[in-house]
Amino acid sequence: MNSALDRETDFEGSAALFKAVSDPYRLKILATLAAAEDEVCVCEFTESLPVNQPTVSHHLRILRDANLVTWQRRGTWVFYRLAPDARERIGAALAIIFPQKVPV
Repeated sequence: MNSALDRETDFEGSAALFKAVSDPYRLKILATLAAAEDEVCVCEFTESLPVNQPTVSHHLRILRDANLVTWQRRGTWVFYRLAPDARERIGAALAIIFPQKVPV
């Protein structure tokens, strides 16, 4: 393997990011947030996913820990948004693995 690539590439960070999105429910949450014009209430995820509320909260915590979503508590409800840099971070992690080849 190219030693320059090993020194310059954050495989640990990319692996952590991929681990955070490696669940179909978390992908659905991210897709919902990416398509939303505004924030989304946690209650909407609880209604739309075929899992119970503690499991939804678990998935949202993983996404929060990965800094892929932002949240705000209002009373008893929590509202989520896609983090401003989430798309770029996921794209950069993919680019590490599949760099764009420049024709010679």
